[in-house]
Amino acid sequence: MPESDGDLALLLTAAEAAGEIAIRHAGRPLMVTEKPGGAGPVTNADLAVNAVLEDMLRSARPEYGWLSEESADDPARLDAPATFIIDPIDGTRSFIDGSDIWAHSLAIARGGEITAAVVYLPVVSRLYAAARGEGATLNGRALRASSRAALAEAEVLTTRPNLDPRFWKGAPPRFRRSHRPSLAYRLALVAEGRFDAMFTFRPSWEWDIAAGALICTEAGARVTDRRGAPLRFNAAHPQADGVVAGPEGVWGEVMQALDHPPVA
Repeated sequence: MPESDGDLALLLTAAEAAGEIAIRHAGRPLMVTEKPGGAGPVTNADLAVNAVLEDMLRSARPEYGWLSEESADDPARLDAPATFIIDPIDGTRSFIDGSDIWAHSLAIARGGEITAAVVYLPVVSRLYAAARGEGATLNGRALRASSRAALAEAEVLTTRPNLDPRFWKGAPPRFRRSHRPSLAYRLALVAEGRFDAMFTFRPSWEWDIAAGALICTEAGARVTDRRGAPLRFNAAHPQADGVVAGPEGVWGEVMQALDHPPVA
């Protein structure tokens, strides 16, 4: 049995528990505070989910490190055999607004690579999962990313600031644009083939992208940073230089259009 099997089962159980806690808070008055440095809002629901996940996951795997958006960073994770990378609620602003498009993002990193991952949207009952080398699923059904070859024909999840001319060699390329607030969900939607690609050129926290990156890769998409370099996880500074995900042809056209050479 692959080592990741037990880890994925653990993440699935934890994600369901997280969903129960979050839904109990949804629709009720929330305590909302702003994080320092313009890092965005945090609610009592984020903290409650984080506490449940940390208790469940670290009790089950005490030797693993811990990296979560809502926990103080512990450098001991850098020497651990594996590390949990967690976003208790990805899309907190949407959660506050009462939207159903927010997610729990849970992943495990070993040697810089994600080996097990879950993205769970409890309100709409969408449970994405993957283990390295074993494919990706949505509610148990195997996923396959789009086979779209041309960016001009693609439907891409991205925000308007990413179309700023400073990112591109010439005018931004033409494609159909859509948006979802959760980065984890954007990556999962590319894995599902509902959208052809996604990209963001902002520095991206690992907890926002770790789970979605594996799900997307296991579904057959290519996932890199904005310079074309492979994503590595559990870094001392846990941020990636943006994310670009999609089928090889679309990914390649984005890389060629950007105003820097792709990494060889």
